[in-house]
Amino acid sequence: MSTFNAIGVASTGVTVYRKWLDAVSDNVANMNTVTRTSESAFRERYVIAQEAGDGNGVQVGGAAFGSAEGRLVHDPNHPLADADGYVRMPDIDLGSQMGQLVMAQRGYQANLSVVERAKDSYNAAIQLGKGS
Repeated sequence: MSTFNAIGVASTGVTVYRKWLDAVSDNVANMNTVTRTSESAFRERYVIAQEAGDGNGVQVGGAAFGSAEGRLVHDPNHPLADADGYVRMPDIDLGSQMGQLVMAQRGYQANLSVVERAKDSYNAAIQLGKGS
């Protein structure tokens, strides 16, 4: 694998982990979104990663979504409450989202480290070529 190829592969990882971070932050931001019981709840989003088509790295293959059913919460004072006093909220577990956030962040950082090491290697090779 050449230095440039390593940078290219790591950049695909950075892109996938960034999209995973985007999905987690969107899920956390909407975990308290309230809807009417007649409507769907906010659906948490999961990023599906797969091998890139050219075999060099990864890419986002799609997204999977959580349940639109959510959970019913009794809040008779909420303006969107139905006649029985219920509203619908997403069924998102903050602990799970925080775990995913840490994993995505670590993966993002690891791929950026690969880019930095490859760049250092490339610069060292240029310095060798210059002589003294």
